[in-house]
Amino acid sequence: MENENTKQSVSEESQYIEFEEGIFGFEEEKKVLPVMLEDGSDAILYLQSVENQELSFIVMNPFMLKEDYNPVLSEEDYKKLGTSDEKDLSYYVFCVLANAAKESTVNLRCPIVVNHVTRQARQVILSSEEYGFRHLLKEFEKEEA
Repeated sequence: MENENTKQSVSEESQYIEFEEGIFGFEEEKKVLPVMLEDGSDAILYLQSVENQELSFIVMNPFMLKEDYNPVLSEEDYKKLGTSDEKDLSYYVFCVLANAAKESTVNLRCPIVVNHVTRQARQVILSSEEYGFRHLLKEFEKEEA
């Protein structure tokens, strides 16, 4: 029975995402476990802190909100993420929930970038003025035909 538990924790540990520099405002948070919703898509994920079980973050795939989202990383960002290949990277943006879903916001200016090969991540600040720190989710509603 002990081997089964060990296997499970080793398997879970291989899923951790590591932030060498932490997350803005939560610099002590270096490891999170991404948790997908039951549908298995990466449109919305929870990032559960490994150190603090009471802390989790809701993140969204920005390309699901804004198809033309075009984050441009610096050379330093690529270096710290351990790749120069954009195909190794996934992007997520923080979502701040409000009482009314339409009043919830996402931060397109400071995405989390994950190297899904090495599981290294970092939160970056994009230089583009096109993206703000607080976009209402209702900005991304698709109009029905």
